[in-house]
Amino acid sequence: MPTLPTLLTFLAALFLLEITPGPDMMLVLARGVGQGRRVALLTVAGMIFVAGAIQVGLLVLGLASLMQAYPASLAVLQWAGALYLIYLGSRMLWSSRRPAERRQGVRRVSDWAAVREGCLNNLTNPKSLLFMFAFLPQFIDPAAGPVWSQLLILGAIQKLSGVLSLGSVAVASGTVGQWLTRWPALLVWQERFTGCVMVALGLRLMVTGTASRH
Repeated sequence: MPTLPTLLTFLAALFLLEITPGPDMMLVLARGVGQGRRVALLTVAGMIFVAGAIQVGLLVLGLASLMQAYPASLAVLQWAGALYLIYLGSRMLWSSRRPAERRQGVRRVSDWAAVREGCLNNLTNPKSLLFMFAFLPQFIDPAAGPVWSQLLILGAIQKLSGVLSLGSVAVASGTVGQWLTRWPALLVWQERFTGCVMVALGLRLMVTGTASRH
């Protein structure tokens, strides 16, 4: 178990991480406005519970040491996530070109798709990866107990904190999205907003990833 001073310092750093907008928060915001509260909350579930189980498991198994030994692996994940976001956003922008009278037949995002996209976005989110695999291990004290248990506890705290931060964004943006659906003519702009945010987010990740390697 981490010591109390270590835990308090970790929580302070985590608080700053959670209130800083990043790829996960932007995706949840776009999903809430573009697809509604349910899809936004399912996206958060994918980020926290599905991606979290994978990330914490890998952290405990020693992926933190691997990523520190091979920094290029982080860049590969970052580019993969950026390209996937650009693909999703471009697909939504393309579908929004259909005539307005055909908008009612637009396929909504399925529950599984929302969970999957949230998971993939978080797994390739450099902000989350850097904190968990580079910053979090700095709070480990071998003298305080088994290293694996400290990694498990701190990793679980980091992921579960997203229930409050990202969940709040999902509820708020989803409320706005549901309000907009009362006017069918605005559906196209919902989809365009979501698509533009995803493309812009993907491009931003590519630019920041390239800059960080120079």
